[in-house]
Amino acid sequence: MSGALILGTWAALWGANVWLAGRTAGRFLAPVLFGLTLLILWEMTVRLFDVPQVILPAPTEIATAIAANAPTLWADFVQTVLKGALTGWLIGCAAGIGAALLVARVPWLRRGLLPVGNFVAALPIVGTAPILVMWFGFGWESKAAVVVVMVFFPVLVNTVAGLSDTDAMQRDLMATYAATPGQTLRHLRGPAALPFVFNGLKIATTLALIGAIVAEFFGSPTVGMGFRISTEVGRLNLPMVWASIAVAAVAGSASYALIALLEKRLTFWHPSQRGR
Repeated sequence: MSGALILGTWAALWGANVWLAGRTAGRFLAPVLFGLTLLILWEMTVRLFDVPQVILPAPTEIATAIAANAPTLWADFVQTVLKGALTGWLIGCAAGIGAALLVARVPWLRRGLLPVGNFVAALPIVGTAPILVMWFGFGWESKAAVVVVMVFFPVLVNTVAGLSDTDAMQRDLMATYAATPGQTLRHLRGPAALPFVFNGLKIATTLALIGAIVAEFFGSPTVGMGFRISTEVGRLNLPMVWASIAVAAVAGSASYALIALLEKRLTFWHPSQRGR
């Protein structure tokens, strides 16, 4: 009976979502309804099948935990996202783009640095994070260092690929105009690289949050999302664990959306943005 009720609810909400997707307002409302559908089915499954809280708390229990622990979650957000992840993201992305500009000008750096970058990018975070925590201490600085290591090479590789995304005819045309390397970068290679740069930045937004949270598992002051998750798991306080996960998910989605919006503004001329 419970299963039939869940399936019936799913079918009704799915039909409403399909109907709404074909309307003008569906562009904005369909994703909202789809998300609500998942939450409603989640709530019904937990309630009807009496799932223990330590296995999977209901969305209402998670919302209650968020409301009851808002100051704690805000302090964790500031520590992990604004200090560790954002600082590391800014430093790592700036360093990656700067290194890519140098690599594009010096061919032997491409042959030497990129293989090293691929090697470092393949290192597991659970191996490098404890080392960086030992080097930089238990504060947010060590988390920022982990984030820098994680985001530097994806941004570097994407930017180098973008700076190389010009054909010989375009480069010859700039040479015919007697353009300086700076002018070529500004008017040809830079615009061509922008879509690739934004791909790297979007990848880096998710990596930054993951890196900062994982690093906190290996040493942190008594604040931070990673610290909160590990502590509350030990106490079997799963609603609080899911509350921290929800805050991290919202922060990651918002940062990704912000970069995507900036990309749309700056690369409106690119084929990938036409028709959106």
